[in-house]
Amino acid sequence: MSDQPQKESHGPLTGMRVLELGHFVAAPFGARLLADLGAEVIKVEAPGGDPVRQWGRQVEGAGAPWTSMHQRNKRSIVLNLKDPRAVDIVLKLVSTCDAVIENFRPGQLAKMGLGREAMEKARPGIVIARISGYGQDGLYRDRAAFGVIGEAIGGLRYLTNHPPAITDLPPSRVGISIGDSIAGLYAAFGIVAGLWARDRRQGGDGRGRDVDVALTESVLSMMEGMLPEYGVFGSVREPQGARIATASPSSAYPTRDGKWILIAGNSNPIFARLAGLMGKPELATDPRFMGNAARVANVEALDALIGDWSAQHDAAALDTLLAEADVPSTIAYTAAEIAADPQFRARGMVQEVEDPAFGKVLHAGVVPRVTDDPGTIRWAGPAAGAHTDDILSSCGFEPDTIAGLRSEGVVA
Repeated sequence: MSDQPQKESHGPLTGMRVLELGHFVAAPFGARLLADLGAEVIKVEAPGGDPVRQWGRQVEGAGAPWTSMHQRNKRSIVLNLKDPRAVDIVLKLVSTCDAVIENFRPGQLAKMGLGREAMEKARPGIVIARISGYGQDGLYRDRAAFGVIGEAIGGLRYLTNHPPAITDLPPSRVGISIGDSIAGLYAAFGIVAGLWARDRRQGGDGRGRDVDVALTESVLSMMEGMLPEYGVFGSVREPQGARIATASPSSAYPTRDGKWILIAGNSNPIFARLAGLMGKPELATDPRFMGNAARVANVEALDALIGDWSAQHDAAALDTLLAEADVPSTIAYTAAEIAADPQFRARGMVQEVEDPAFGKVLHAGVVPRVTDDPGTIRWAGPAAGAHTDDILSSCGFEPDTIAGLRSEGVVA
């Protein structure tokens, strides 16, 4: 790992140094996961900053609050990579790092002079995680893609809908850039795996690795039994809406105050407790509902009974009743319920972070939680280029040289 002196630990990856050549979501998300667990991450941004700084609702002069969390625990330098001098600066940074994470199109960094050979020369044994739409090779290598494309070709978009029999609307988006985030997660995992292979205690080989992560493949890897079922039975898994196709009852049910509550009563003992709470204990011995297979076969009738009952209660009161009966359930949380949830607060999963640009900002906490040496939120996402001078100074650049590079548009 990096030989930079470490005064204190910020998590299990303290001492790792990572260069992020990323933009939008995938690579920055993966880098943030590493930073949250203690890695030092240097984010290289183009002039004007990462475009995601302008995504979503914005605060005038500060940009989108999401960047407070998306770019947290990182240091930012702005470089114009179209200038060869900026490329040389990147290679100097590479020489101090353990790993690089990037999400340019395949081959684009090599055209700039930042391919494997150049990086390996700067830092022998460098681990490079490359995130792209379809991977670094194959027939689709050069096709344009964003997370939503990965979600579609990986099978998720088709399933994110109500059954075709009850709607002709197009498949819904999940609501976040989940394909990008999954790819970033795999890239972070791949970097740790590559560094372990290079440096492991029992005789690492010292060799660098390229970690090849495709958005499409990242989504496909999450699709449970969809592909095995098709291979064995020739059956295509169809959208199920709020239900689980293989278990019942397990769906979202209406409440009196216009909310939705998810109830998962899909084992016999849990279903018996649910039936008792509903005032219909006889449902547990009704032949239509005895055993999961019977309940799945009669799901329409069962869900109608549960929905009629749930609609007589307000969501919060019903959630309490179900919890006291030990029936797995929850209100479908909005941001407001998440922010107020005592469990999230108690575990530090919702934290108030002071941000110079936005004031107090709510952040999601650090995942995973590593006991004894957990990661921390050390600072909110910095402004683009906030650390340009410090980073260049650490690479040996004198103040006059930095000023000249800035005046010529190489750095900002």
